[in-house]
Order: sequence, then C-alpha cells, then structure tokens
Amino acid sequence: MSQSICIITGSTLGGAEYVADHIEEVLSEQGFNVELFNNATLTDIQPHQYLLVITSTHGAGELPENIRPLFEELADQQPNLSHLKFGVIGLGSSDYDTFCYAVNTVETQLIELGAIQVCDSLRIDVVNNFDHDSTAEEWLPNFTEQL
Repeated sequence: MSQSICIITGSTLGGAEYVADHIEEVLSEQGFNVELFNNATLTDIQPHQYLLVITSTHGAGELPENIRPLFEELADQQPNLSHLKFGVIGLGSSDYDTFCYAVNTVETQLIELGAIQVCDSLRIDVVNNFDHDSTAEEWLPNFTEQL
C-alpha cells in the first residue's frame, strides 16, 4: 500500500498549512507516501495519482495567493488530469456568503480537466469549529478508502 498522495495547500494565514501538516503526518503513519507542497506547480502534481487539496477561501471567495498560480497554470495549459483522483478540505467562515468558495473553484477546475473527485469535500467552518486537525482527520477515511 505505498500509494503516493500529493497534498497541496492554499493558505492565507497558515490555517490550511497547519491542517496539511497534520494530515501529512497521519497519512505517513498509515503507510502512505506523502509529498506536501505549499506553493505547488503543475510539475509538482502531475506525477501523482492522488491529490489532496487543503485550502482556505480568501477575500470574496478567491483562492489564496499561494495556490492561485497553480490554478492559473491549469487554466492556461488545460492538461489532461484524467489519471488524477482528488479530494478537497476547505476552511472558511460561515460569516461570509462566499463560505468555502475556493473548494468549489478547485472541484470545478479539476473535474473540467478530467480529474476524478473520490468523495464529498470537507468544508470546515472556522466560526464554529476550533479543532480543524481532528475534523480533517475524521474525514480522511472518506478519501483514503477510495484510493
């Protein structure tokens, strides 16, 4: 079971990166081979079969700055990602009507390029949920059991 999972983060204030670090640890303990990128490029994700995107939503529903270049690259190059299976963990605030919009952006763009979403995305509401690591860890089997 040495599947390789690529984790990429979209983080403005570091919240998504903390969750990603925790999930990387959990997956490694479970025997997965994990690579984590905080400033991912297309070259980083292309060799992988499994992608886990952990992102917050920035401003008026946009992708955070450190993940935006990757999605601009995807939009420009339109690569075939049909080899890719993915899951998404989003952090957002329900105080905004753009709650976890970045998750929708990620899903839509990856699916348009042929990637397969293996499970429902997790949307963590930071207003009511203060244990993001545990919430993400509890959701994780939804993703890993599909691999």
